[in-house]
Amino acid sequence: MHTPIALLLGLGVILTALSLLGTLACRFALSPVPLYLLAGLALGDGGLAPAPEAREFVDTGASIGVILLLFVLGLDFTVREFTAGLRRHRASAAVDLVLNSAPGAVAGWLLGLDGAGILALSGATYVSSTGIIARLLGDLHRLGNRETPAVLSVLVVEDFAMAAYLPLLAVAASGGAWWQALLAVLVATAAVATAITASARWGRHVSRILTHPDPELVLLRVLGITLVVAALAEIIHVSAAVGAFLLGLALTGTAAERARAVLSPLRDLFAAVFFLALGLSVDPEDVLPMLPAATALALAGAATKLAVGWYAAARDGAGRRGRLRAGTALIARGEFSIVIVGLAGTSDQRLGALVATYVMILAVCGPVLTRFAPTLAERGGALARSTRKDPPST
Repeated sequence: MHTPIALLLGLGVILTALSLLGTLACRFALSPVPLYLLAGLALGDGGLAPAPEAREFVDTGASIGVILLLFVLGLDFTVREFTAGLRRHRASAAVDLVLNSAPGAVAGWLLGLDGAGILALSGATYVSSTGIIARLLGDLHRLGNRETPAVLSVLVVEDFAMAAYLPLLAVAASGGAWWQALLAVLVATAAVATAITASARWGRHVSRILTHPDPELVLLRVLGITLVVAALAEIIHVSAAVGAFLLGLALTGTAAERARAVLSPLRDLFAAVFFLALGLSVDPEDVLPMLPAATALALAGAATKLAVGWYAAARDGAGRRGRLRAGTALIARGEFSIVIVGLAGTSDQRLGALVATYVMILAVCGPVLTRFAPTLAERGGALARSTRKDPPST
């Protein structure tokens, strides 16, 4: 078997560079996600140092990365906790849909896009990046925070909504009839309901199957079944990441602990590749012309996600800092927004360039805001309280 030297060299250089960026991020107590995204922008087509030899591996690794991110995230919760959170956050999901699809719809109308283009842009501004946010919650040690279940409920409702939205968009983009769109939505909705029911009813059996004393066998079983479930989810038009998340919810007790132990290193590797691939998907030449419009749309999108996170965390009884953490955590956009534009297949090149620039702005700025905004708000509040207690002498 002959392995191309260029592939090995390219991957070696990329992974070494990512490790250096991760070290730099750790030194300043930051998440490495923004640095990985910028590295992808530099290595992609039109970047400073394109690496086409590694592109196929990176694209495949990115798909595995987001699956593992969501699977391991699901291990930290149970089906009962999650379904209770979904019921409690139906109002949050409705607010999220209205506030975050509206900026895209208005922008599409102002740009003179057709119906499919407007529908695509509204979806791109609506959905947050589950992959980026899942990594951030772990990097910033917020999985146990009071506001985290609210954030996850909003994210997974968005991903479930994509199960109905993507078939609808595909029919609209191809010029299909209304009844075809309705049928696609009904089939996707039924598939989601079936997946949740199966996860809740047969989760204990899955845990028993995946439990084994040998770590190697646990790794092979868990990874194999996770990828199979992710593929089946895609077949029924449910996100592969959602399928992996549901499988993670189904595992409990010792099985969940063993799965987390053996998969965490793989998750970290492929998650880094996922963020790199997201940066690679954006051509720097597309960014500059659309920067003003994308920046305005990004400011609106950041504000609406902040409002949604604040509202959702408040319903769970989180304090002001927790609400701010939840709102800033939801700002990042990513993989779904890029997929939506590709699926729309619109002839208007402005749509793809606008969404790519919009995603890159929020994918980089979102994690930074998530890290620093609550700290800055706390300092500002402390300064305000100090000023009130100690008025200046006259």
